[in-house]
Amino acid sequence: MKEFRRRWSLLTKKEKYIVYSILGGVVIFLALGLSVFSMRSSDQEESIENGTLPTSEEREVEEAPKRNVSPLSGEECERYDQRPIGVMVASDPAARPLSGVNQAEIVVEMPVVSGSVTRLMAVFVCDTPEEVGSIRSARHDFTSLIRGWDALFVHWGGSSFALDELSTGVRYTGENLGPVDNINALNADRVFFRKNTVPAPHNGFASLPNALEYSERQGYRLDNPDFEPYLFLTPSQIEEQLASAQAGTVYVGYSGVYSSRWEYNLDTNTYARFWANQRDVDALDEEGVSANNVIVMKAESRQIQDQYNTVNIYGEGEARVYQNGQEVGGTWKKDGFKGTIRFVDAEGEEIALVPGQTYIQIIEPNQNVNWEPDSISE
Repeated sequence: MKEFRRRWSLLTKKEKYIVYSILGGVVIFLALGLSVFSMRSSDQEESIENGTLPTSEEREVEEAPKRNVSPLSGEECERYDQRPIGVMVASDPAARPLSGVNQAEIVVEMPVVSGSVTRLMAVFVCDTPEEVGSIRSARHDFTSLIRGWDALFVHWGGSSFALDELSTGVRYTGENLGPVDNINALNADRVFFRKNTVPAPHNGFASLPNALEYSERQGYRLDNPDFEPYLFLTPSQIEEQLASAQAGTVYVGYSGVYSSRWEYNLDTNTYARFWANQRDVDALDEEGVSANNVIVMKAESRQIQDQYNTVNIYGEGEARVYQNGQEVGGTWKKDGFKGTIRFVDAEGEEIALVPGQTYIQIIEPNQNVNWEPDSISE
């Protein structure tokens, strides 16, 4: 201390002023730093008290915030809270290419003649194309899927089993499930039309905006779909899975002209559809048909009357999910005739889907599905 006093006494008045200024600046700087730290600590404590400090789960939500998304595709749109619309469409070679399927969120294909002919149903939420088709008749197993998605049902006639259930609510096996809100070309006006450029009987098409207007006139409920939305992967989860993605092809073993394959594109993370070795194209937008998820499920099919069959899509069975360049083995589950069809992994957890379009193809137990990754050159 004596040495400090001695040195201080040797300083000039100007030098002392400089020292005072430096020390004052340091004190102000430290005071400001302590003030900011105190404010941040106070805010954090208040956040903790109010329960607003983000948890790890909330930070995941911040990465992919919950928006107004379709329960079937996980994509944002204005119509996210409207009831889905399921439309029966043909798979016959004479009806190809189909119109409007690229705007569907889910497309389902299953046999309507065991071991032979298939049929499709395109399900829409976000988009309502002016032209979907060609339209075909309803089948009772498709009606069961409609019930699970609480959807309006667009069709051109139907089997006796389907039409009886749609009007009376009674399934052909006797269960009273309640009628289904449906739009039938045989009695709905201003919804359906024919195109002279397509050979009959595949020249029937539907306007979905007109179908919605008809549904409103009928008093059908148009919003608040009554089913639990599907789960969807976040961007970071997709990125993580893509790290092990591999180009390849999914072969789905329908017979003859109904056989299909899906070629996975690493660049677009989509599966391009080929139908009987021909690239599938949507006639409405002239774009190739590609899906974000391809799901193949196995279910028994048997004929019940003449050309009509039934497919056992009730209960559970084997399923394979193709997404992000990978194959995931699992199980499909459907709780009775009115349950929503779900897909779970080996641990019983629901498989989250890539946001976008999903194709569900239902094949019979003796038909094969194969995932063949492309060979990697050394």
